[in-house]
Amino acid sequence: MITILAVGAAAAQLAAFGSGHPSVEVVAAGDAEDALDRLARNRRIDAVLLLSETGAPAAARLFQEEDPGGPPIFGAFDAPGVTRIDSAAPETMLVAVIDRVSSAP
Repeated sequence: MITILAVGAAAAQLAAFGSGHPSVEVVAAGDAEDALDRLARNRRIDAVLLLSETGAPAAARLFQEEDPGGPPIFGAFDAPGVTRIDSAAPETMLVAVIDRVSSAP
């Protein structure tokens, strides 16, 4: 089971995508504070996908400050500690993250 924390306005849409894939769980968070709360309560999260470029670099910094050893962060922007995923439809970004996480050693 791969668990992805999707953060942003489109995150709720991705939860339905995850329900159609038995090996993927998508946890939705509306903003960085909600995401931090979910990260603190759920240690099974394998990756964080930041869906919005607005405020995303600041959110990524906040996640890294709160938990430097936390799950990898993905987004459609360049920032330290963030793996860039080409900006596309949220579903396409999610599939790219799943591919990267599932192929990681």
